[in-house]
Amino acid sequence: MEHGPSFVIAKMNTRNVHFDSIFHPQRKSNLRGDTMKKLSFLSALCGAAMGFGAVASANAATTLEAVKAKGFVQCGVSQGLPGFSNADDSGKWTGLDVDLCRAVAAAVFGDAEKVKYSPLSAKQRFTALSSGEIDILSRNTTWTMTRDTQLGLNFAGVNYYDGQGMMVPTALGVKSATELDGANICTNTGTTTELNITDYFRTNGMSFNLVAFEKADEVVAAYDAGRCDVYTTDRSGLAAQRGKLTQPDSHVVLPEIISKEPLGPVVRQGDDQWFNIVRWSLNAIGLSNDWAYNIIMQVGNYGESYEKHVGLNTPLKLARGVNSLWSKGGILYAAPIR
Repeated sequence: MEHGPSFVIAKMNTRNVHFDSIFHPQRKSNLRGDTMKKLSFLSALCGAAMGFGAVASANAATTLEAVKAKGFVQCGVSQGLPGFSNADDSGKWTGLDVDLCRAVAAAVFGDAEKVKYSPLSAKQRFTALSSGEIDILSRNTTWTMTRDTQLGLNFAGVNYYDGQGMMVPTALGVKSATELDGANICTNTGTTTELNITDYFRTNGMSFNLVAFEKADEVVAAYDAGRCDVYTTDRSGLAAQRGKLTQPDSHVVLPEIISKEPLGPVVRQGDDQWFNIVRWSLNAIGLSNDWAYNIIMQVGNYGESYEKHVGLNTPLKLARGVNSLWSKGGILYAAPIR
């Protein structure tokens, strides 16, 4: 637990807010009266700042109205990435990206369970969002200039800072990516990984053969079957997918990190109200007077969500690293409330 029983919201003021204050499970009886007053004050402040109500244009209200009318948030997630968005045998979705969807539902409805999930491949994800099939895309999606300016998308922030890596069988005897000249490399289509790996091999004067698949499980299966020498994707993805291999311990992630991948939730452009709801839910701000309380009670804070789904005590064993709070040596922080 990253914060004591008094909870970080009690530390909020009009200048600062901890990113981890997105979530923190506490019983309602444990929240002191002054804390609840601060929640109400911050809600009023943010409501005014975001211009909910009459100030919003008719178009800007469309997604929120549609979401309220159907009674749930439709969230686009991966097709199964343990720790980030993954369904168990009973169909229950969990993970760091799933918690963002639940946080938005808690802010809008006061109920984190009012979410339905659409598992999407990297190739499908943007079409599903643009067409209105989903309300939020929350699945390991890299924030790039092209996506932000040419695809009609709005990135609401970053919930995981990552970088692209490469995994190989230990039997290959490779210690560095510089030894991979002529390798067959497996990855997903429709991702930044294809461009990154091409740039890396060109820069290092090496050749390679790309073996690409639409579905993540197809990539894992091909790599596990020996159809390629290398599996490349974000390092968090390698950690997550490694557990699906027949012999996980017989594979190693090479030390090279060949890109910077800021991953975060995405919404459609042209709907500023919904964009603000998602962005400030990510930053621990929301809608009604009990917006933050609902998120905290039902989902938890970012630190707890991280440790629960992808941290050192999970199969992924991902250290916080750059995803730590800025005050603890990382680069994660929420925008100031002023």
